[in-house]
Amino acid sequence: MDLSQAVSELYGGAPEDFVETRKRLAAEAKKAGDAGLAKSIGALRRPTVSAWAVNRLARDAPDELDELLDLGADLRATWGKGGQIGELDQRRGELVARLSRTVDALAEQAGRPLREGAAREIEDTLHAATMDAAVAEEVRHGRLAQPRRHVGFGPADDLSALLGSSVAGAAPAGTDRREAGHSAPAGGRAAKGAPAAKGDRAQRAAEAAKAREEAKKREEEERRRRREERAAAAEAQAAQAASALAEWEAETGEAERAHVAATEEAGRLRRELAAALERQEAATKRLNLAERERDRATRRAAEARRRAAEARAES
Repeated sequence: MDLSQAVSELYGGAPEDFVETRKRLAAEAKKAGDAGLAKSIGALRRPTVSAWAVNRLARDAPDELDELLDLGADLRATWGKGGQIGELDQRRGELVARLSRTVDALAEQAGRPLREGAAREIEDTLHAATMDAAVAEEVRHGRLAQPRRHVGFGPADDLSALLGSSVAGAAPAGTDRREAGHSAPAGGRAAKGAPAAKGDRAQRAAEAAKAREEAKKREEEERRRRREERAAAAEAQAAQAASALAEWEAETGEAERAHVAATEEAGRLRRELAAALERQEAATKRLNLAERERDRATRRAAEARRRAAEARAES
């Protein structure tokens, strides 16, 4: 057993089994003489409900999840090239909404319906997986312990590059630009190109902000629709439960009446049986008496015939 196998088993199981499974795996590693592995396993944290739900998605619907993660890779690449991401972002919103419904269904099947907060964390995590390659790998392998959230409009790598440029450009006054990490412009051409590059980046950021806002509106609409669907489903279940209750109340009334009638009939039959048994006992006694008297009469008749025969013989 290695750490990867232990992580896969831990984050693939039910949350309530996590602690016991972690103890067992750590004990097995320690017994095998691998104290470092045992310590690493012991340091693993139990997943939150939303993280568990995304981990389950990675195991039960990997193809659907791969579609979103592959789209995220395309989106990051397009962003890096300065391309238009509007269609990709719209498709991402559709896939996140569809996968959120899939996660809802999987959680229902597992007997752990998701609350609104967990549902929002799941959407944030799926969105982050499209913007950050590291999060995408965590999600793909189903090894999340905590939900993830991406801050900003661009991919994580692009954001880091922007932050690096900002820090490098903030050198104190009088400092040579080469000392601040920038090369001096060659023949002034780079200086002319810089404003254009900044303009392109600003335009891309504005487009991304607009696309993000539209995606946010779609996600909010999707969440509202899902809330309405859950409310409608709950009302339908309540109506079905009320109908079933009415049916069983009626059935209970009929069953009670049938039970009373059967009890009364059973009492009458028991009384009739007791009377019949008494008559049987009396008839048995009468039969026994008759049989005894008949046998006695038979013996007396035989004795009388014998004496009569002897008397005739003497005369």
